[in-house]
Amino acid sequence: MADTHFDQFLQESTTYDLDSDCTLERDQLYGLYTSWCCVMGLVPCAETSFWAAMKTRIAAGHNNHLRMKGPAAADYILSSYPVLV
Repeated sequence: MADTHFDQFLQESTTYDLDSDCTLERDQLYGLYTSWCCVMGLVPCAETSFWAAMKTRIAAGHNNHLRMKGPAAADYILSSYPVLV
C-alpha cells in the first residue's frame, strides 16, 4: 500500500522502463500528477511541494526512466493535445 498520495500517484500512473532512453520531463511529470489528481478527485499540491516529495522518490537528472500509464496518462495526453478530442 502507498505511504502517501505521492507514492500512490507514482504507483498508479508511472512505470519504470530501464531499456528506454525516453523519460518524463519535469513539466510532463507534474502535468501527469495534476491529471492524476483530477481523475482521483483531489486538489493537486503546489509544484514546489510536489518536487520536494519527488526528490526522495525518483532519480535526479535527465533520465528518470519513468513512463506514463493508466487513466491519468490518458487524461494528460487528451488535455495536452486537445486536437485529438
